[in-house]
Amino acid sequence: MICKAGHYEPIAREGFVFIIPGIIISFLLWWTGYSWSSFAFLLLSIAIALFFRNPERVPPREDGIVLSPADGRVVEIVENVRSENLPDSPFKRVSIFMSLFDVHVNRWPISGIVVKIKHVPGSFLDARESAASEVNEHNCVVVEGEQGTLQVVQVAGKVARRIACWVEEGDQVKQGDRFGLIRFGSRLDVYLPEGFAVVTRRDDIVKAGLSIIARKA
Repeated sequence: MICKAGHYEPIAREGFVFIIPGIIISFLLWWTGYSWSSFAFLLLSIAIALFFRNPERVPPREDGIVLSPADGRVVEIVENVRSENLPDSPFKRVSIFMSLFDVHVNRWPISGIVVKIKHVPGSFLDARESAASEVNEHNCVVVEGEQGTLQVVQVAGKVARRIACWVEEGDQVKQGDRFGLIRFGSRLDVYLPEGFAVVTRRDDIVKAGLSIIARKA
Protein backbone atom coordinates (compact mmCIF):
# COMPACT_ATOMS: atom_id res chain seq x y z
CA MET A 1 0.00 0.00 0.00
CA ILE A 2 1.33 3.42 -1.00
CA CYS A 3 0.18 6.94 -0.10
CA LYS A 4 1.03 9.94 -2.25
CA ALA A 5 -0.39 13.01 -3.98
CA GLY A 6 -3.56 12.69 -6.04
CA HIS A 7 -3.53 11.98 -9.78
CA TYR A 8 -5.02 13.99 -12.61
CA GLU A 9 -3.31 12.43 -15.64
CA PRO A 10 -5.55 10.51 -18.13
CA ILE A 11 -3.79 7.24 -17.26
CA ALA A 12 -2.93 6.63 -13.60
CA ARG A 13 0.83 6.42 -13.17
CA GLU A 14 0.58 3.05 -11.41
CA GLY A 15 -0.06 1.60 -14.86
CA PHE A 16 3.19 2.82 -16.42
CA VAL A 17 5.23 0.00 -14.88
CA PHE A 18 3.13 -2.43 -16.97
CA ILE A 19 2.48 -0.33 -20.08
CA ILE A 20 6.02 0.88 -20.88
CA PRO A 21 7.71 -2.58 -20.82
CA GLY A 22 4.97 -3.93 -23.08
CA ILE A 23 5.53 -1.15 -25.60
CA ILE A 24 9.32 -1.68 -25.50
CA ILE A 25 8.93 -5.44 -26.05
CA SER A 26 6.48 -4.76 -28.89
CA PHE A 27 8.98 -2.45 -30.58
CA LEU A 28 11.87 -4.92 -30.19
CA LEU A 29 9.79 -7.77 -31.61
CA TRP A 30 8.78 -5.61 -34.57
CA TRP A 31 12.40 -4.55 -35.11
CA THR A 32 13.54 -8.19 -35.20
CA GLY A 33 10.79 -9.25 -37.59
CA TYR A 34 8.29 -10.87 -35.24
CA SER A 35 5.39 -8.69 -36.37
CA TRP A 36 2.52 -10.81 -35.03
CA SER A 37 4.11 -11.14 -31.58
CA SER A 38 4.79 -7.41 -31.65
CA PHE A 39 1.14 -6.72 -32.43
CA ALA A 40 0.03 -8.96 -29.54
CA PHE A 41 2.20 -7.08 -27.03
CA LEU A 42 0.95 -3.77 -28.41
CA LEU A 43 -2.67 -4.85 -27.91
CA LEU A 44 -1.83 -6.00 -24.37
CA SER A 45 -0.28 -2.61 -23.58
CA ILE A 46 -3.38 -0.84 -24.90
CA ALA A 47 -5.64 -3.07 -22.78
CA ILE A 48 -3.59 -2.30 -19.65
CA ALA A 49 -3.71 1.42 -20.44
CA LEU A 50 -7.50 1.20 -20.65
CA PHE A 51 -7.59 -0.52 -17.27
CA PHE A 52 -5.66 2.37 -15.70
CA ARG A 53 -7.74 5.07 -17.41
CA ASN A 54 -8.47 8.06 -15.23
CA PRO A 55 -11.33 10.07 -16.80
CA GLU A 56 -12.41 13.56 -15.82
CA ARG A 57 -15.81 13.66 -14.12
CA VAL A 58 -18.09 16.41 -12.80
CA PRO A 59 -19.92 15.21 -9.65
CA PRO A 60 -23.50 16.31 -8.94
CA ARG A 61 -23.70 19.32 -6.64
CA GLU A 62 -26.41 18.56 -4.11
CA ASP A 63 -26.50 18.76 -0.32
CA GLY A 64 -26.85 15.65 1.80
CA ILE A 65 -25.72 13.06 -0.74
CA VAL A 66 -23.12 10.29 -0.68
CA LEU A 67 -21.51 9.43 -4.04
CA SER A 68 -20.19 6.08 -5.10
CA PRO A 69 -16.42 5.84 -4.51
CA ALA A 70 -15.99 3.26 -7.27
CA ASP A 71 -17.19 2.13 -10.68
CA GLY A 72 -18.77 -1.30 -10.60
CA ARG A 73 -21.68 -3.35 -9.34
CA VAL A 74 -23.27 -3.15 -5.88
CA VAL A 75 -22.79 -6.64 -4.45
CA GLU A 76 -23.91 -6.13 -0.84
CA ILE A 77 -25.92 -3.79 1.35
CA VAL A 78 -25.63 -4.82 5.01
CA GLU A 79 -27.29 -3.25 8.07
CA ASN A 80 -25.84 -2.95 11.58
CA VAL A 81 -22.17 -3.45 10.72
CA ARG A 82 -19.49 -2.51 13.24
CA SER A 83 -16.07 -0.98 12.58
CA GLU A 84 -13.16 -1.02 15.00
CA ASN A 85 -12.10 2.35 13.61
CA LEU A 86 -15.44 3.88 14.67
CA PRO A 87 -16.70 1.65 17.48
CA ASP A 88 -19.38 3.91 18.96
CA SER A 89 -22.24 3.16 16.56
CA PRO A 90 -23.43 0.69 13.90
CA PHE A 91 -23.17 1.40 10.18
CA LYS A 92 -24.79 0.44 6.91
CA ARG A 93 -22.21 -1.05 4.55
CA VAL A 94 -22.53 -0.67 0.79
CA SER A 95 -20.05 -2.86 -1.11
CA ILE A 96 -19.11 -2.27 -4.75
CA PHE A 97 -17.21 -4.82 -6.85
CA MET A 98 -14.90 -3.53 -9.59
CA SER A 99 -14.33 -5.94 -12.47
CA LEU A 100 -11.33 -5.83 -14.79
CA PHE A 101 -13.38 -3.73 -17.21
CA ASP A 102 -14.29 -0.95 -14.75
CA VAL A 103 -12.40 2.25 -14.06
CA HIS A 104 -10.35 1.51 -10.94
CA VAL A 105 -9.63 5.06 -9.75
CA ASN A 106 -11.48 5.73 -6.48
CA ARG A 107 -13.25 9.00 -5.59
CA TRP A 108 -14.45 10.63 -2.39
CA PRO A 109 -18.09 9.93 -1.47
CA ILE A 110 -18.28 13.09 0.69
CA SER A 111 -16.24 16.20 1.44
CA GLY A 112 -14.43 16.52 4.75
CA ILE A 113 -11.16 15.89 6.58
CA VAL A 114 -9.26 12.59 6.60
CA VAL A 115 -9.03 11.74 10.29
CA LYS A 116 -7.65 8.20 10.08
CA ILE A 117 -5.94 5.87 7.60
CA LYS A 118 -5.26 2.26 8.55
CA HIS A 119 -3.76 -0.40 6.30
CA VAL A 120 -4.51 -4.01 7.31
CA PRO A 121 -2.60 -6.96 5.73
CA GLY A 122 -4.68 -10.02 4.92
CA SER A 123 -5.77 -12.66 2.45
CA PHE A 124 -6.81 -12.32 -1.20
CA LEU A 125 -10.23 -13.91 -1.55
CA ASP A 126 -12.46 -13.14 -4.52
CA ALA A 127 -13.62 -9.56 -3.83
CA ARG A 128 -17.24 -10.53 -4.54
CA GLU A 129 -17.33 -12.72 -1.44
CA SER A 130 -18.81 -11.19 1.73
CA ALA A 131 -15.88 -12.41 3.83
CA ALA A 132 -13.47 -10.35 1.72
CA SER A 133 -14.43 -7.21 3.64
CA GLU A 134 -13.03 -8.71 6.84
CA VAL A 135 -10.17 -11.03 5.85
CA ASN A 136 -8.66 -9.55 2.69
CA GLU A 137 -5.90 -6.97 2.70
CA HIS A 138 -7.60 -3.59 2.97
CA ASN A 139 -7.06 0.10 3.57
CA CYS A 140 -9.51 2.00 5.80
CA VAL A 141 -9.97 5.75 5.36
CA VAL A 142 -12.17 7.67 7.82
CA VAL A 143 -13.54 11.01 6.64
CA GLU A 144 -15.22 13.51 8.95
CA GLY A 145 -17.67 15.76 7.09
CA GLU A 146 -20.31 18.31 7.98
CA GLN A 147 -23.05 15.68 7.90
CA GLY A 148 -21.27 12.90 9.75
CA THR A 149 -18.25 10.60 9.83
CA LEU A 150 -17.95 8.00 7.10
CA GLN A 151 -15.51 5.18 6.41
CA VAL A 152 -14.32 4.05 2.99
CA VAL A 153 -12.43 0.76 2.72
CA GLN A 154 -10.31 -0.25 -0.28
CA VAL A 155 -10.32 -4.05 -0.38
CA ALA A 156 -7.80 -6.02 -2.45
CA GLY A 157 -9.21 -8.90 -4.49
CA LYS A 158 -8.02 -12.28 -5.69
CA VAL A 159 -5.83 -10.79 -8.42
CA ALA A 160 -5.29 -7.29 -7.02
CA ARG A 161 -2.21 -7.18 -4.80
CA ARG A 162 -1.58 -3.45 -4.61
CA ILE A 163 -3.67 -0.71 -3.01
CA ALA A 164 -2.76 2.90 -3.77
CA CYS A 165 -3.93 5.66 -1.43
CA TRP A 166 -3.12 9.20 -2.52
CA VAL A 167 -3.92 11.08 0.71
CA GLU A 168 -2.66 11.45 4.27
CA GLU A 169 -4.31 12.01 7.62
CA GLY A 170 -5.31 15.64 8.06
CA ASP A 171 -5.94 16.25 4.35
CA GLN A 172 -8.99 18.28 3.38
CA VAL A 173 -10.84 16.38 0.65
CA LYS A 174 -13.61 17.26 -1.78
CA GLN A 175 -16.52 15.08 -2.84
CA GLY A 176 -15.87 13.50 -6.23
CA ASP A 177 -12.10 14.04 -6.22
CA ARG A 178 -9.73 11.10 -6.74
CA PHE A 179 -8.13 9.43 -3.73
CA GLY A 180 -6.72 6.07 -4.77
CA LEU A 181 -6.71 2.98 -6.93
CA ILE A 182 -6.64 -0.81 -6.59
CA ARG A 183 -5.10 -2.97 -9.30
CA PHE A 184 -6.90 -5.67 -11.30
CA GLY A 185 -10.32 -6.42 -9.78
CA SER A 186 -11.23 -5.34 -6.27
CA ARG A 187 -13.90 -3.97 -3.92
CA LEU A 188 -14.84 -0.72 -2.19
CA ASP A 189 -16.87 -0.69 1.03
CA VAL A 190 -18.65 2.44 2.25
CA TYR A 191 -19.70 2.53 5.91
CA LEU A 192 -22.63 4.92 6.31
CA PRO A 193 -23.45 6.27 9.79
CA GLU A 194 -26.94 6.59 11.21
CA GLY A 195 -28.98 9.29 9.54
CA PHE A 196 -28.24 8.23 5.95
CA ALA A 197 -30.68 6.30 3.78
CA VAL A 198 -29.28 4.00 1.08
CA VAL A 199 -30.86 4.82 -2.28
CA THR A 200 -29.03 2.24 -4.41
CA ARG A 201 -29.89 -1.45 -4.63
CA ARG A 202 -27.99 -4.70 -4.97
CA ASP A 203 -26.81 -5.36 -8.56
CA ASP A 204 -27.05 -1.67 -9.49
CA ILE A 205 -24.23 -0.44 -11.73
CA VAL A 206 -22.64 2.70 -10.26
CA LYS A 207 -20.00 5.22 -11.32
CA ALA A 208 -17.40 6.78 -9.02
CA GLY A 209 -18.06 10.44 -8.35
CA LEU A 210 -21.32 10.40 -10.31
CA SER A 211 -23.81 7.90 -8.85
CA ILE A 212 -25.67 8.77 -5.64
CA ILE A 213 -25.72 5.78 -3.28
CA ALA A 214 -27.19 7.42 -0.14
CA ARG A 215 -28.91 10.58 1.09
CA LYS A 216 -29.14 12.32 4.42
CA ALA A 217 -32.43 11.15 5.93
